[in-house]
Amino acid sequence: MRQTWRPVRTLLGLLLRRPILGTCIIPILPNGQIVLVRRRDNGKWSLPGGIVDWGEDIVTASRRELAEETGLKLLQAGRLVGVYSTPNRDPRFHAVCVSLEAKVDGDFNVSDTDEILEVKAFAVTALPTDQLSHDHDQQLKDYFAGATVLA
Repeated sequence: MRQTWRPVRTLLGLLLRRPILGTCIIPILPNGQIVLVRRRDNGKWSLPGGIVDWGEDIVTASRRELAEETGLKLLQAGRLVGVYSTPNRDPRFHAVCVSLEAKVDGDFNVSDTDEILEVKAFAVTALPTDQLSHDHDQQLKDYFAGATVLA
């Protein structure tokens, strides 16, 4: 019986134990402010973003996640800030995050109230960098440094 389950366990491990691909958006309003969301699960501020769905590319997923979490419209995808793949960067699972800058506009409206408590625009000098979730402080540091990183 044990030998029968070995191939099944191996197959399940191949299918289910893979990093999840996600995206983070650094949303820049026309006035230069950066938009953050407050997460429901830990109460911390975060860059908007989430998991790339089957059939989506990074920009499409970013556009969808931005709209769901903030109500904002992605006007133009900017530069790639980085690909963040450290296994413990997300406390829930191993997630690889593609982070990009985006020019955005619109009115705040959270439709994903299961995940997001609030949306707020911050001046660059007033970002709550000591209250950020995941590795978003590093992503913002890399963004402001003009870096494109593979981490």
